[in-house]
Amino acid sequence: MIIDDIPINIRVARAHLETAGYLNFITLSDPAEALTAIRNANPDVLLLDIMMPGISGLEILQALRAEPETQRLPILILTGADSRDLKNQALRLGATDFLTKPIDVDELLPRVRNSLLVKSYEDDLRAQVDQRTVELEQSQNELIHCLARAAEFRDSDTGAHIVRVGKYAAIIADELGMPPEHIARLQQAATLHDVGKIGIPDSILRKEGKLNEEEIDKIQKHCGYGGQVLGAPSTEFNLSLANHAVIGAQIMEVCSSPTLTLARTIALTHHEWWDGTGYPLGLSGENIPLEGRITAVADVFDALSSRRPYKKAFSLDQCLSILDEESGSHFDPRIVAAFLNRVSDIVKVQLEHADVC
Repeated sequence: MIIDDIPINIRVARAHLETAGYLNFITLSDPAEALTAIRNANPDVLLLDIMMPGISGLEILQALRAEPETQRLPILILTGADSRDLKNQALRLGATDFLTKPIDVDELLPRVRNSLLVKSYEDDLRAQVDQRTVELEQSQNELIHCLARAAEFRDSDTGAHIVRVGKYAAIIADELGMPPEHIARLQQAATLHDVGKIGIPDSILRKEGKLNEEEIDKIQKHCGYGGQVLGAPSTEFNLSLANHAVIGAQIMEVCSSPTLTLARTIALTHHEWWDGTGYPLGLSGENIPLEGRITAVADVFDALSSRRPYKKAFSLDQCLSILDEESGSHFDPRIVAAFLNRVSDIVKVQLEHADVC
């Protein structure tokens, strides 16, 4: 793109560049239209006159460098002024290079060529980084799902439970108005809410009938091997903590990704009760992280509505009635209300990800 308020300057620069094989041009002689034209056209290199009426090249340069989309756009300043201060100001604002008017073809061609080569290199590098980022995110998502299933597989015949809990949590978060990016992260993190079950004995996880006091004590206090799943070789875990929620938090503690950091919070707090009678920390009210409160509702609903070795699945009406009754004691009333507002979406998830008997 060439922007100059004097049309003959545009024609001269264009003629030189066309002779060298450059054919795709956008030209503009009204600087007032420059910013809109640049945003719409997304040029690979910009030749910009610095002295123009209405809005100067420096003002356009400053505006372009303030926008993420044009921060790296090569901008060659066209100037007939031999002012050191003016050039220094342009450099401070982010000018790529200078071309003195009248334009010298021996300066124009190599500077345009070099700018385009750098732009092409940066575009290729950015594309590679974007692709690698996508691949890393996909790998992390697959690993998170596998880890969640490893924990869930020990007391469930399928991995549908973790999928449903994640999706229920996402529906609640959406109803509460959370940003889409955080909803997606919460959906992933919520699948790891019970990762600490890796350390709970099969005799307890698969027991038919209610647990006795000793077994309840074990499921809340017994420590297992899950602390080593994500830990570095030098990581030492406290194997005397109270329950599987804490075990899950320990597993997550060695990780620094936002999703796993959130998963650690959820693993630690999804058994806390709104009235403070939950475990392991005895938190109450809004001292319980929001994501833990959301996952608590999602997890309990799925546990109620699913068949387990020790019980049959409850009907939808029974499940909703229990959630409503425990709103204000077990659960945050706002979370329960959000869940109830989206029951139709919850049922769709139930049908789409039903357990296969």
